Amino acid sequence: MNTSKPLNIALIGPGKVAHLHAKAALQTPDARLVAVYGRNHTKAEAFANEYGIAAYSDIYDMVDRENVDICIVCTPHPVHREVTIAALEAGAHVLVDKPLAVSLEDCDAMIETARRVGRELGVVSQRRFYAPCRRMRQTIDEGKIGQPVLGTAQLYSWRDEAYYSSDPWRGTWQGEGGGLLVNQAPHQLDLLLWYMGEAEEVYGIWANVNHPYIEVDDTAVAVVRFKNGGVGSITFSNSQKPGIYGKIHVHGQNGASVGVQTDGGAMFIAGMTSILEPPVNDIWTVPGEAERLGDWQKEDSDFFHSIDSFTYFFVQQLTDFCEAIREGRRPLVTGEDGRRVVELFQAIYESTRTRAVVKITG
Repeated sequence: MNTSKPLNIALIGPGKVAHLHAKAALQTPDARLVAVYGRNHTKAEAFANEYGIAAYSDIYDMVDRENVDICIVCTPHPVHREVTIAALEAGAHVLVDKPLAVSLEDCDAMIETARRVGRELGVVSQRRFYAPCRRMRQTIDEGKIGQPVLGTAQLYSWRDEAYYSSDPWRGTWQGEGGGLLVNQAPHQLDLLLWYMGEAEEVYGIWANVNHPYIEVDDTAVAVVRFKNGGVGSITFSNSQKPGIYGKIHVHGQNGASVGVQTDGGAMFIAGMTSILEPPVNDIWTVPGEAERLGDWQKEDSDFFHSIDSFTYFFVQQLTDFCEAIREGRRPLVTGEDGRRVVELFQAIYESTRTRAVVKITG
């Protein structure tokens, strides 16, 4: 690849989240937003006019005519497989907004295609680029808490009827592929797996607690055993008014604990609202470092309020993806990482159906 020219970026799907990725692409160094694909050409043209780019109704034609290097997939989840494979086969690298897909069959087809055509496949998980999240990963990698033996993931949030009615595909098995576990949970699941390693078995339960106007889950609870011998718990719900509260805590074999509050404040909806509270480490008992927690919280909060939190971390992930392509390396968040998240939430669905522990085959 010619590393001297900007990478051309195209969006697949001109919906709400595409605006966020468009703004991020415009802020990414040595990248150029050139096109958008949409099945509804009128909608795609309106989106394209807003950003001064070209609109297409054929992915192969778009990648060829615009010399597209990277496609960012922003479609409803069940369509991810179809459009991703088309973009890969057309010659583009692909970054998919979470989740990678809604089934392992779709994930495997996408990953196999990327390998076959020699292109990178990544999935959006911008919380990995939060300073407190990266601090946790570095500390675990350096062995400061010993073997991670207990991981907990929490997400309490709210989605109202207006949210689900904002797009016809929301809240349906056919249009969304699931509910809370498919749409809101992947970020927390990705971080839990990033810290604890691959899951080995899961027992889980999902429910619809107080959203009678949707078909899918608004609440899920699960117990996980990881391949490293550690255990974990998951408690997620879209049924808790009015805002959002998300945490990941990891406890080590030596008794030390590290944690992050990834989300807090008002409910965040991509393309509609902003992030109000900064992500911060909320627990840190690593020997010799516990007293630094307050300084880190202030440092991370000050930084958060100095940036455009709406796009900054998407820019960081897109920058990493661009650099991975230029350097011939894997991006920080790969298609295989996305598959592990899908396997975990699908295991919770299966466990609920069978009322049994589900083995993770990997």
